[in-house]
Amino acid sequence: MSKAFDVIVLGARCAGSPTAMLLARRGYRVLAVDRASFPSDTVSTHLLHPRAVNALSGWGLLDRLVATGCPPIHTYSFDFGAFTIAGTPGTDSDPVAYCPRRTILDKLLVDAVAESGAEVRQGFVVEEIIIDGERVVGIKGRSKHGGSVTEYADVIVGADGRHSMLSEAVHPEQYREKPPLLAGYYSYWSELPMDGRFETYIRDKRGFAAVPTHDDLTLVIAGWPYPEFVDNKKDIEGNYLKAIDLAPDFARRLRSATREAPFAGAAVPNYFRKPYGPGWALVGDAGYNKDFITAQGILDAFRDAELCATALDRSLSGARPFELAMSEYQHNRDAQAGAMYDFTCELAMLEPPPPELQQILEAVYGNQAAMDGFARLNAGTISPTEFFAPENVEAIFAAAVRKTQVMSA
Repeated sequence: MSKAFDVIVLGARCAGSPTAMLLARRGYRVLAVDRASFPSDTVSTHLLHPRAVNALSGWGLLDRLVATGCPPIHTYSFDFGAFTIAGTPGTDSDPVAYCPRRTILDKLLVDAVAESGAEVRQGFVVEEIIIDGERVVGIKGRSKHGGSVTEYADVIVGADGRHSMLSEAVHPEQYREKPPLLAGYYSYWSELPMDGRFETYIRDKRGFAAVPTHDDLTLVIAGWPYPEFVDNKKDIEGNYLKAIDLAPDFARRLRSATREAPFAGAAVPNYFRKPYGPGWALVGDAGYNKDFITAQGILDAFRDAELCATALDRSLSGARPFELAMSEYQHNRDAQAGAMYDFTCELAMLEPPPPELQQILEAVYGNQAAMDGFARLNAGTISPTEFFAPENVEAIFAAAVRKTQVMSA
């Protein structure tokens, strides 16, 4: 068995490309393959929260994204009907978010993989995962213009999404599972200026959001509970517009805009998968997925790519045994993702806030520091554990009491 590569990465989008790039930059022989040829679009919420922007900056790629004309987003707002909470999603060092089209972002990442010294094969279809005994050892596939080829490596990384071929071959343990909770559809609209704002509207059993992207377009996504998925799919546009009509001011803005693309949509399951085994690893949606309502997908992919690449480097370099290095990867991933996973799944139910949360939201409103904290919670800049920590909640309520006393004095 001739191994031309140390690592083969299946999938070259937001999880696979950074994993391949980071390993190649460390000197490993890396092959990245993807059935798509880039630029290529994919269904996605697009959002790069500030921590994901920080990752791009650390990889030396942020200037390239900024040069594409992607508008920065400095404010996240959450309209609950009775009041709106608006704050900054990032920190002083990483203040803004971006919402790039995937045709642009993914091509930027794939180019960075090639520049890192890895080999990239676009338009490559993996036909078989090669397993020797219990160990994954290689792949068999074909390009659009060539015959079938077989490649071997020490580790095969599945960054090939929720329907991962590698995952299907190795049957990893799946845990903390929840079924699809929300169905959402989006399109792009022109003549709908957002002025650097990401706006979210929360209503009973409905939610929608609007965020600026490339080419002076705005992505507008609307969603409803998954049990309504089949019926509402019969009239996507009608149900989409009915949801938006629940916020009359925004609905008026949308009526002055022009829809520039067909609707795209999804309903996704929620799960963690064990992300490693003999000769294989999983990153991104292949190993962990949650509902898109908090738009954490790209941030999760970037985080997992760094964690997985670091663990594989420790194993391949001999610094740690594979099992120990990769178990640390799983532990770190789950620890960093767990609280946001629970928070996201709760939001995706589109149920009215329970009384305790409603009281917190009312106390947050009008307190700019607390509103910034709420925006950072939803951006993944801080953990739900941090925002809902008793001492933070007590401080929010104390500030609300002081405000009421001043106003009544």
